[in-house]
Amino acid sequence: MSESNNYYIPHETKWPFLTTLSLVTMFIGAANYMNGYSSGITIMLIGLFLIFFMAFGWFSTVIAESEKGIYNSQVDISFRWGMVWFIFSEVMFFAAFFGSLYYARELSLPWLGGDGYKISTNLLLWPQFENVWPSNGPLNTGGDFTLMKASGIPALNTLLLLTSGLTVTYAHHGLKEQNRKQLINGLILTILLGFTFVGFQAYEYIHAYSDLNLKLTTGIYGSTFFMLTGFHGFHVTLGAIMLTVILFRCTKGHFSGDNHFGFEAVAWYWHFVDVVWLGLFVFVYWL
Repeated sequence: MSESNNYYIPHETKWPFLTTLSLVTMFIGAANYMNGYSSGITIMLIGLFLIFFMAFGWFSTVIAESEKGIYNSQVDISFRWGMVWFIFSEVMFFAAFFGSLYYARELSLPWLGGDGYKISTNLLLWPQFENVWPSNGPLNTGGDFTLMKASGIPALNTLLLLTSGLTVTYAHHGLKEQNRKQLINGLILTILLGFTFVGFQAYEYIHAYSDLNLKLTTGIYGSTFFMLTGFHGFHVTLGAIMLTVILFRCTKGHFSGDNHFGFEAVAWYWHFVDVVWLGLFVFVYWL
């Protein structure tokens, strides 16, 4: 479609229906698996496969339509607003998790420890409990554990992600200046840094489980630690995969200096991941 004032109306497509079918299948499988049915894991894996098939097919369709010039400026604005609201939903997602961490540390533990309360049920229920973070609660849920320190791998991962923010910006400038070599080199460095981050985090989890007795079941500290870092690690993995797709597109000559929202959307997402990690490093590992 050439540039015009006409409002773009998407044509009929099977992908939204297949997305719904994939998610329903995966959730049914997961529900059956958690209720002890052996067939649940098979159904869940089928749903997961359908999701990957759908994502590949749908994204391929959108890429092909974009390269054919079907989309106009109105569609570009719609894409941008869609990405803005998606990132906003992710911000709220992590805000809820950070909120749970704040509630546990600043509200629940002081109450359980009796700090600042003239009359507290902790005197009857847990008189020996002290308001000290990190904590796995007054029942010592999961047993004694060792704190995951901010130095070492967490500090190194912080450096990796901050550097990746610079390399993706370097690639973006290369794209705007039509410098394909700079664009591709910047993307390769960003992807390598992203997957290296994920690798180090996997090693950190193994170390936590095997050496520190720090597990998902280690009370409120363990659950919030793995909840926040785990979901962030998933986002880093997803972002690195998206950057890999963008890299393949760039090697095929896709995008131009003034028309490259596909690249920008992934770059926005990557910078969001960087910012979230800084919050994690400060409030989960450091303080």
